[in-house]
Amino acid sequence: MHIIESGNVAAAIGVKLSRAQVIAAYPITPQTPLTEKLSEFVESGELEAEYIPVESEHSAMAVCIAASSAGARAFTATSANGLLYMVEQLNWAVGARLPVVMCVANRGIGAPWTVWNDQQDTISQRDVGWIQIYANDHQQIIDSVIKAFKLAQTVSVPVMVCYDGYLLSHTYMPFEQPEQKKVDAFLPAFAPKHFLDPENPGNFNTVTLPDIRPDVDGNMAPGYIEIRHNLQEDLRAALDTYVTIDNEFEKEFGRGGNPFIEEYRCDDAEFVAVCIGSLSYQLRDVVDIMRDDKVKIGVMGVQMYRPFPDQAIVGALAGKKCVIVFEKALSYGNQGALYADIKSALYSSEKKPRVHNYILGLGGREIKTQHLLDALAQSCTSPDTFGDSPRWIGLKL
Repeated sequence: MHIIESGNVAAAIGVKLSRAQVIAAYPITPQTPLTEKLSEFVESGELEAEYIPVESEHSAMAVCIAASSAGARAFTATSANGLLYMVEQLNWAVGARLPVVMCVANRGIGAPWTVWNDQQDTISQRDVGWIQIYANDHQQIIDSVIKAFKLAQTVSVPVMVCYDGYLLSHTYMPFEQPEQKKVDAFLPAFAPKHFLDPENPGNFNTVTLPDIRPDVDGNMAPGYIEIRHNLQEDLRAALDTYVTIDNEFEKEFGRGGNPFIEEYRCDDAEFVAVCIGSLSYQLRDVVDIMRDDKVKIGVMGVQMYRPFPDQAIVGALAGKKCVIVFEKALSYGNQGALYADIKSALYSSEKKPRVHNYILGLGGREIKTQHLLDALAQSCTSPDTFGDSPRWIGLKL
């Protein structure tokens, strides 16, 4: 069934179809309509779940941690400073290996206060250990939410589904709503091996000593460093797991096939513009204009950012003349985070392209087509004259 709705509603429908059992809700612009819609689903009986309003984002994640520890499928959503208020609990959720799913409607971080879109909120949390998936449109939002629940419970790692505030959260687009019976077939009920059970009491996540030690049964249990090593290894293995899940999703629903990156006119491209989120679709119009002028250029949207799909990145970009990375976030004191990750992935490639970095759109600054055209024309015309420091688009000093 095709419907026309907002990105927040697309996310809410994805959560409903995934049969989330506990929803923790605290309002923050621009994600609030998502949890409001879920409250309507619960109130109407369309979704059988516990809807828990809380007093802060920190508490929202605490509720998800408790619910997931007790064996329930848990969900919450947030934006910007709300995400930052969760940081302690974000670390706890991933350290406890809980398959929580959270949507983040990307928004700039205060101070100074802003309610407009950029991606500094989730990019700042890229190293916390959560899986991060970014959607480019409403169809990808609803599909990514469903796939996120399956990925989270398969690898026992929490997942963020991220999408641009206002540009996607509040705009209306057509998308297909999957049938419930097909989602049920794709996404089995959450059945954790270990969960809090009054009939079988136990301790979870107690103080861990630096070294390995025997557990209550006398078996050697990992120390802190082994636990962190296992998380890293499982995150890297999650790349292959997500390919399998995406293939299953494509077979069931007819959409998928590009779990890590989404390319547009890249097959014969000598230059590739790279970004995260809805900007990749705006760049398609710019690329079409440049193609009319005989410039061989394409666009690549990065859809999974953590774990970083380095092999897919290298496979798509090695051998190009120049890669132009546009970012609505910054690793302060260094450069764009995506830019740094792409350079690192390409480091050992025999055919390394030039890599350029542009920062734009922070705090909702308008991203004009002409500015994108000018930047791409400059990078394509003089790829060897660009330094390692990022250049800024739309800056008015």
